[in-house]
Amino acid sequence: MEGAVLSKPWLAFSLASLCLGAAVSDRARSLHQKALVFDAHIHAIEREFYHGGDIGERKPDGQFDLPRAREGGVGAMFFSFYVTEDYYPGRFETKQALRLIDACIRQIRDNSSTIEIAHNATEIERIHEAGRIAAVLDIEGSFDLDGDLGVMRNFYRLGLRSMQLSAHNWQSNYADSCCAPAQWHGLNDRGRAWIREANRLGMVINVSHASDDAISQAIDLSTDPVIATHHGLREFNDIPRNMPDWLLKKLASKGGVIGFQIGNEFHNRKLFEWRTQNAGKPFWDTNSIANRKTPLTIFDIDQIAGRQFPMAGYNVPEELKFSVADWVAVVDRAIQLVGEDHVALGTDFDGGPTLPKDMRDVRDLPMITDAMLQRGYSEERIRKFLGGNILRVFRQITGKGR
Repeated sequence: MEGAVLSKPWLAFSLASLCLGAAVSDRARSLHQKALVFDAHIHAIEREFYHGGDIGERKPDGQFDLPRAREGGVGAMFFSFYVTEDYYPGRFETKQALRLIDACIRQIRDNSSTIEIAHNATEIERIHEAGRIAAVLDIEGSFDLDGDLGVMRNFYRLGLRSMQLSAHNWQSNYADSCCAPAQWHGLNDRGRAWIREANRLGMVINVSHASDDAISQAIDLSTDPVIATHHGLREFNDIPRNMPDWLLKKLASKGGVIGFQIGNEFHNRKLFEWRTQNAGKPFWDTNSIANRKTPLTIFDIDQIAGRQFPMAGYNVPEELKFSVADWVAVVDRAIQLVGEDHVALGTDFDGGPTLPKDMRDVRDLPMITDAMLQRGYSEERIRKFLGGNILRVFRQITGKGR
């Protein structure tokens, strides 16, 4: 352990900081810091895009910034940016995606001593070994594509290596969403072409937010494994956003990986029902935007969309929250179904999850390692979950020399 800390001096600060958060065992701290922690879904840019500031600055609220990520031991992450539905009615999505890519690149450049963009697994390993965080650019909400392969290729040229198949919770012109009326019963011809081009480029196909049919058809068609970056299991909470057992088994049979979202809403039915009853109507309403007689500029929409960030979960009764151990039980069920090689971390920090009891933010990721040790998991299994499985699949997808 001492040698590992000396080879990466910044870890000494991280380990000291962990002592100030939730209590975890020395063994868990050591294992967590030695492992590659590769989070498959973090919202790392929206706060800064809409409200200013720098991801390298410690924030007093929210769930993510680089100082806290280091304290939480994060070594790699899908640096996800979200084109919200607010931009859809005016057809500003592609422009907004380009603006967010620009913001991602500038923020990463300004914090180059801490974080660097990675395009493949070899770069992730190099960046991690140098003591920095590897960032894989990932778009959430690809409604803007309309299945346009030229746009997709240009995003790839700008550095993106992961794209969400469906348009978040809206319908798209090539793939059905989990949470909108089915239009194509999965994928249409344009969606199938999208899958083939992603395979050719070596780009991750992220099936979170897609419908069951769209996910199933993507698995069938793709020559590479697909990843559900931030998901849950439907047997714990029967909502379309979660994955049924049969589909998880199919995803794993083709080498895919499911990343587990950290929030209560996905896995804790009691809290989900409380939130449904008490959350009320959101302050942003895309239907009202679509029905306005006076067209909105993209800057008008920024003012509306920005109010929802950072998304840090709901203020809910503590007695309704599950513990980190309860959350690990969800992961354990997936391992029982498909094995330890097909599960991963996909927290969705600053994307709205209501965190387990005593977990403040990304700083407290070692609580997961501790809970897994207490459950009797081997260190090898824990390393696979924390990052090894995602890295393996990412290497397979991006390492074909395209």
